Amino acid sequence: MNTASASAPAQSRWLTDDEQRVWRAYLHATTLLEDHLDRQLQRDAGMPHIYYGLLVGLAEAPGRRLRMTELAMNAKITRSRLSHAVARLEKNGWVRREDCPSDKRGQFAVLTDQGAEVLRQTAPGHVAAVRQALFERLSPEQQQALGEIMQIVAEGLQPNEAGADLPWLR
Repeated sequence: MNTASASAPAQSRWLTDDEQRVWRAYLHATTLLEDHLDRQLQRDAGMPHIYYGLLVGLAEAPGRRLRMTELAMNAKITRSRLSHAVARLEKNGWVRREDCPSDKRGQFAVLTDQGAEVLRQTAPGHVAAVRQALFERLSPEQQQALGEIMQIVAEGLQPNEAGADLPWLR
């Protein structure tokens, strides 16, 4: 919508037609990509994309373990959403929680051997889906430009100052 509504502040700076086109293309593509990857992972491993990302994060961590707060930060999700996801992953036997010896309130999420095996079996199909959906559609130059653009956007949305409103701090 490029016109101000009666209740909108007079100083609203609406998107230009070109910006609106880019914004809608971005929304369309990211929604379809996330759905595509979710369907692939549900079909191949019975898990949503977010759970796969959590398993990958744990697999890449030293000792296949991370503090829950660090895992939430890496996944860019709220601690509440992480707790729910880890509970489901625990139920599947793919992750277990361990108390943190140095912090009575802290916990670690640990990737189990069963979780590592599920990840090992699932990764090739997921990588193929990512390649087919994204990288095979872009030239090397477009891939580089997309990476640079997304890095700029991410850096702008992840402030370093204290009190920043970020999902993993909620």
